[in-house]
Amino acid sequence: MLEELSIKNFAIIDELTISFNMGLTVLTGETGAGKSIIIDAIGLLIGGRGSVEFVRHGKKRAEIEGLFHVTPHHPVRKKLEETGIEVEDEMVVLRRDITNHGKSICRINGKLVTLAILRETGRSLVDIHGQHEHQDLMQTEKHLSMLDRFAGPSLKDTLQDYRKRYETFTKRKNELEKYKENDKEAASRLDFIQFQLREIEQARLTPGEDEELEKESFLLANSEKLFTELTRAYDSLYGERKALDWAGQAMAHGEEAAGIDEELSKITESLQGAYYTLEEVTFALREKVDSLTFDPERLNEVETRLDEIKKLKRKYGQSVTEILEFAAQLEEEMESLTNKDEKIEQLERELESLALDLQTEADTLTDLRKQAADKLTDSVEKELKELHMKKAVMKADVHQISRGISVQIGQKTITFNENGQDKIEFLLSPNAGEPLKPLAKIASGGEISRIMLAMKTILSGFQDVTSLIFDEVDTGVSGRVAQSIGEKIYKVSEGSQVLCITHLPQVAAMADQHLYIEKKEKSDRVITNVVPLEHERKTEEIARMISGVEVTELTKQNARELLQMAEKIKSNS
Repeated sequence: MLEELSIKNFAIIDELTISFNMGLTVLTGETGAGKSIIIDAIGLLIGGRGSVEFVRHGKKRAEIEGLFHVTPHHPVRKKLEETGIEVEDEMVVLRRDITNHGKSICRINGKLVTLAILRETGRSLVDIHGQHEHQDLMQTEKHLSMLDRFAGPSLKDTLQDYRKRYETFTKRKNELEKYKENDKEAASRLDFIQFQLREIEQARLTPGEDEELEKESFLLANSEKLFTELTRAYDSLYGERKALDWAGQAMAHGEEAAGIDEELSKITESLQGAYYTLEEVTFALREKVDSLTFDPERLNEVETRLDEIKKLKRKYGQSVTEILEFAAQLEEEMESLTNKDEKIEQLERELESLALDLQTEADTLTDLRKQAADKLTDSVEKELKELHMKKAVMKADVHQISRGISVQIGQKTITFNENGQDKIEFLLSPNAGEPLKPLAKIASGGEISRIMLAMKTILSGFQDVTSLIFDEVDTGVSGRVAQSIGEKIYKVSEGSQVLCITHLPQVAAMADQHLYIEKKEKSDRVITNVVPLEHERKTEEIARMISGVEVTELTKQNARELLQMAEKIKSNS
C-alpha cells in the first residue's frame, strides 16, 4: 500500500505530505482545489510523462516521493532485486524530480534508475483509473490481459509453456529465412568467407604465438644491454678480491672461529650456505652470458612475423586465439552455406513439427480463455444487476488474431503471436433487445463507470498492485446507482487500498478515511492543503456535496443518515 506521499513545488502545491491508510480513502473538495493534481503527482511518480509545466512557477524543480509497503512475496521485489535494488523492512521508496528545464531524475530506494525501470516498478504498485478515455476497458488490446488475469494459474502456466515454444519457433523461423536469402548474396558471402579462411590458414597460426614472439622480440632487441648487465653482475662476483672471493674468506675465518667457540657453528653454517649459493649464481650467470648471441636475422624474422599477425589482428581479432576462434566460426558458416539446401529442408521439417506443437498449445489457451470468458461475463452481469443495469448483457468475444506470424498447417493458415492465436473484445448490450456491440463504441460514461467497477470488483483478487486509484470514475451517475457504486468501491477496498476522488456523497460516506482538499492563499499565492476529516467535519462536507451550495440543518441530517447507512452496510459486508 501507499503509506505516505510527499509533494513539493508541483503545480499549485507548495509543499504537502499525506499519510494514507488501508481500505477506502476518498478525496473531496471544491472544483479546482487540486484533487486531480494529487493524482497527477502519483501518476508522475509511477513513470507518467513529465513536463516543465508541472514545476511550480518560480521554483527550480518539482519533487514527488512515495513510500510503499510491499508484502514479502510481492512480484515487485524480484524485479527490483534483478536491477540491484535492495528492499529492506518491506519498504519501497519511489522518487521523481522534474527540473524547470525539463530534466527528469528518478530514484528507487535512493538509487538512480531509468524512467523505464521507475515506470515498470510504479505500475506494479499502483493502478490508476481515470475517466473512461483512460480506462483499459476502452482499449481492446488490453482485454486479453484482463481475461487472462481472471483465468488464473492454469492459464498462466499454459501461457508460459506456449511462450517457450513460440520463442523456439520464431528463432528457427528467422534462421530459415536467413538461409532462404537471395542465392547471389549467399554465393557472394561464401566467396568472401573462403577468402578470409585462406588468408588465416596461410598464416599457419598457433595459439599464443603472438605472445611468445613479442617476448622473443623484446629479448632480441635488448640483447646487447642484457649481455652488458649480466657480464657486469658476473664480474662483480667472480675474480680476485671480488664478492665470491670475499665470501670464501669470510667462510674460512668463520670455520676457524667455530673451532674455538662451538656456539659459532650455526653462523658458520649460514656463511657456508651463502657462499655456495653465491657460487651457484656466479656459474649460472656465466652460462647465461656464454649462451647469449646477438642475432639480427632472427630479430628481423620475428618482427616480420609479428607484422603479419598484426595485419590479421586488424581484420579478425585482438589476439591469435581470437583469430583462430573467428576462423572456426567461418568454417561453421561455410559448412552451413555449402549445405544450404539440406539445412533448409531440415529446418522446414523442424518448423512443421514446432508449428504443430505450437498449435496444440494455442488451442489449449483458446479453450481456457473461452471457459474463462463465460465465467467472467456471467460474473460481470451479476455485478451489473447490483449496479442497476439489470438488462445488460456482456460477452467476451474470443476470435483469431489477424496480425502475427502466419503458418500453413495442412489446408489451414494459423496466425500466432506471443500470446497465442486469440484476440479478445468485450461486447455489450446495455438494454434489452439491443444487439451486442463493441464496448468501446456504445457505452456511455455512466455505463463505463459501472462496468469498470464490476470488473474491478471481480479482478481485484487477481492482481498484484498494492493501491487502486479511481479518479472521478463516478462521473455521470446519481441516485441509486451512485449508492451502488459507493458500495462496490468499498467492496474493492476490503483487504486492500483504494484512493478515490469523488463528487458523490454516497461514495464519500463509505470512506474509511476522508481527506478534504482545499485551496488557500499564502503570501499572495494559491496553495493546496489536505485536511483529514472526522465526525462533524465529515458530516458537513458530505452535506456540502449533497446541497451543492448552502449547508442547512436538513442537509446535515441527510448527511448523518447517509453516514449511518454506510456504517450499517460496512458492518454487514
